[in-house]
Amino acid sequence: MEGTGNIDKMTTLSQVMTRLTQRGIHREFRMNEDLEMKLENSEKTYQPNELTIIKTYRFEGPSSPDDNAVLYVVKDTEGNMGMIIDSYGAGSNYPKEFDDFLREVPILESDEFDFD
Repeated sequence: MEGTGNIDKMTTLSQVMTRLTQRGIHREFRMNEDLEMKLENSEKTYQPNELTIIKTYRFEGPSSPDDNAVLYVVKDTEGNMGMIIDSYGAGSNYPKEFDDFLREVPILESDEFDFD
């Protein structure tokens, strides 16, 4: 896993999600069937330039490439924060538009979510 200050203490997606929830980040940004990116429990539709990736955590399964995932901590222009979970590899079922959207989101990495 990349992007954390202490790699050997938290090595799973669920561990990082638990820590983020403890810090108040519990909602996900998700792309719906209409290919619109929305924050969970919100009707607002986002464009890539309305979001910023502030932290990236990468997970690679030890035995299966199907276990690969990236968790992004994302902030919108109004200060709302959430997660985008991108599973990748042979088992990915995301549309091409999801990848295209993520590539266009600006990245401004912050150490605010480095875990000790």
